[in-house]
Amino acid sequence: MGNPKAFITIPRKEAGYRPVNERIYDFGEVEQTLNREDRKLQASRCMDCGIPFCHSACPLGNKMPEWQDLIYRGKWKEGIEILHETNNFPDFTGRICPAPCEKACVLALHEAPVTIRENEAAITEVAFTEGMIKARPPKTRTGKSVAVIGSGPSGLAAAQQLNRKGHTVTIFEKDNTLGGLLRYGIPNFKLNKNVIDRRLELLKEEGIIFKPNTEIGKDISGKEILKNFDAVCLTIGSGQPRNITPKGRELKGVYFAMELLSQQNQLIMGEKVDSKAIINAKGKHVLVIGGGDTGSDCVGTSIRQGAVKVTQIEILPKPPEGKNPDTPWPYWPNILRTSSSHKEGCVRKWCLNTTEFVGDKGQVKEVVVEEVEWTKDETGRWNMKSTGKTETIKADLVFLALGFVHPVHEGLLTELGVEFDARGNVKVDAVGKSSVNKVFAAGDAAIGASLVVRAIAQGRKVAEDIHKSLI
Repeated sequence: MGNPKAFITIPRKEAGYRPVNERIYDFGEVEQTLNREDRKLQASRCMDCGIPFCHSACPLGNKMPEWQDLIYRGKWKEGIEILHETNNFPDFTGRICPAPCEKACVLALHEAPVTIRENEAAITEVAFTEGMIKARPPKTRTGKSVAVIGSGPSGLAAAQQLNRKGHTVTIFEKDNTLGGLLRYGIPNFKLNKNVIDRRLELLKEEGIIFKPNTEIGKDISGKEILKNFDAVCLTIGSGQPRNITPKGRELKGVYFAMELLSQQNQLIMGEKVDSKAIINAKGKHVLVIGGGDTGSDCVGTSIRQGAVKVTQIEILPKPPEGKNPDTPWPYWPNILRTSSSHKEGCVRKWCLNTTEFVGDKGQVKEVVVEEVEWTKDETGRWNMKSTGKTETIKADLVFLALGFVHPVHEGLLTELGVEFDARGNVKVDAVGKSSVNKVFAAGDAAIGASLVVRAIAQGRKVAEDIHKSLI
């Protein structure tokens, strides 16, 4: 801890976003960057607490105080090495992680935590720019082979860890390019895909084999994979979207969120998209159902496509602004969060349940919603009650951003015959092993839809478990 008084004398300073009237016309990353001196000052605010709550809040256990101090001292190379000990992809998490570490930072008691997430992105950029991050291929090979099915953050982390143990790793991906939801689900204005590409180049240099455009269970049978590999790691994500079925659900213009987000990313990358299937919000009234991050991404994408008006509704009550006594520090706070997309122009409403989609000639035109009330019973459980008060919202396009229920069962999982848990995820034991011999699972496929940082942590853990099973 180089400056013990920094947290008192230096205020929290965020890089902020590009101006709204500039960023809404492109898909470039919206977040700006601080210069190195400002970033050093922000890192110096870390108090190196006796009990670093940031550690317990981070699924990866990143050693925040250590690399914050190294940034402050200008030792960027040592800092990125410390960070890489626990996190394969700090350039991903530094951009899209909601930073539970910051919510648990002791300085969050005064609503001014260390800018850990931004510092993480900054140290990675310095390291890449100055050539500090290089491929680390294994010196020897074990002769064992592992198939990783799915190339999201969990799959990539598992593959890299297994490869570094000396196993021969092949990543199978059903889409055109590797990256999973990092590539096809997260908008470019939050994560530029060049950030993924440079990591993939390193993984190639390390000897990992890529097999894109290959759907296991369709292009190659699950039985063949089991026969040809010593272990199989399922990191296929939680791809089954949560649906609602009010009257009129079949109308044209009602889409799942990922249909919009994936397609927009495909268009930006120049991938072939059926012109008749293109979704475009230009000149339209857009309704986003679901108040989470995916819904926010739909808001930002619709605005960039030229929507006339964007409305986002949520069935749950509006969270409190600022502090919430129900979720005190150092717990993850249930408070109102306003994203960069919301700041670009969006009407937000809460306690609304969708009751009907109204259309004309098969095309959605309006959505009827009903106001609901939430009350707690004597056990503290929340209960929803209809009020009978309805409202009609004009909507030419509707996006369902209601989360995901479990991995897609049809195809690979059904063929392999893996058991599912009560929530429909792949059932695994303490070492990530499924009910089928040699088959492991990690990430959203095993724990349900969650954070990228948790997916990376899951990938690292299952890699260690698979390694132990092979030696």
